[in-house]
Amino acid sequence: MFKIGDVEIENRVVLAPMAGVCNAAFRLTVKEFGAGLVCAEMISDKALLFKNEKTMNMLYIDSRENPMSLQIFGGEKETLVEAAKYVDQNTTADIIDINMGCPVSKIIKCEAGARWLLDPNKIYEMVSAVVEAVDKPVTVKMRTGWDEDHIYAVENAKMIEKAGASALSLHGRTRKQMYEGHADWDIIKQVKEAVNIPVIGNGDVTTPELAKKMLDETGVDAVMIGREALGNPWMIYRTVHYLETGELMPEPDVEEKIKIAILHLDRLIQLKGEKVAVMEMRKHASWYLKGIRGNGKARKAINQTNTRDEMVAVLEQFVQDVKDKQAS
Repeated sequence: MFKIGDVEIENRVVLAPMAGVCNAAFRLTVKEFGAGLVCAEMISDKALLFKNEKTMNMLYIDSRENPMSLQIFGGEKETLVEAAKYVDQNTTADIIDINMGCPVSKIIKCEAGARWLLDPNKIYEMVSAVVEAVDKPVTVKMRTGWDEDHIYAVENAKMIEKAGASALSLHGRTRKQMYEGHADWDIIKQVKEAVNIPVIGNGDVTTPELAKKMLDETGVDAVMIGREALGNPWMIYRTVHYLETGELMPEPDVEEKIKIAILHLDRLIQLKGEKVAVMEMRKHASWYLKGIRGNGKARKAINQTNTRDEMVAVLEQFVQDVKDKQAS
């Protein structure tokens, strides 16, 4: 257990905020697999202040998710502060997170996301303004630097702490790396040693054993798991269990995977309606099938489905096909 401000996090495994993925349906599913903290996908400060319908829907939080963190991004202090105040006063989020790591060009052009990594003084100015304006704990998610020649992770982390943030998450890659190459755990360790607030390490945690290795080697307070949890909430459960007991739980069988995929689909339908949910669930369903032999035909069929019944039929048929192969 560790604390972010006055919020108690019951274990050392955190779900990363992933754009286009971390809605309430996905977060709740991961939460039920044991994540100590789940993080929502990033929300634009301006879209929030303009009351954009899609953005307002992204603020929905299921009461079973808490504690949870809601992430905002922006490039201007005034709008970022106003967005943070709205989240503070109008949502049941426990923590407000500021995105300082998104590497995509459309976010960088807004002077947001990873653009801040080049300016420690701006980081201090922006974070301190948000901290002063809200009651909820404020955290920051950032990367090690802009590129290999501009790595200010330690300096940036010190500014984040000085500004009053309650914790920070560090992805061990630069903006230039995007999601390629290796995460630099040495820099994560340097940051942890440089500040007194909790540090959550992110990057290349693809197995429970690697989660323990990151904790041991860097000294971080928790590990953040992102892409490895896509279609695989068992990664969260297996990691929590391994860290607490040293026992490595087995991977789920195909029947268990499809059962959870259908649960995820039904939650998405409740959240967004059948038409939108089925379209969104196509990618998730493919992730649930990843690594299972002979999934190509089913994945193609999933991408042709338009209703819940069609998708469920494909998934259930795939389970039957796998069982038939195992029996023959």
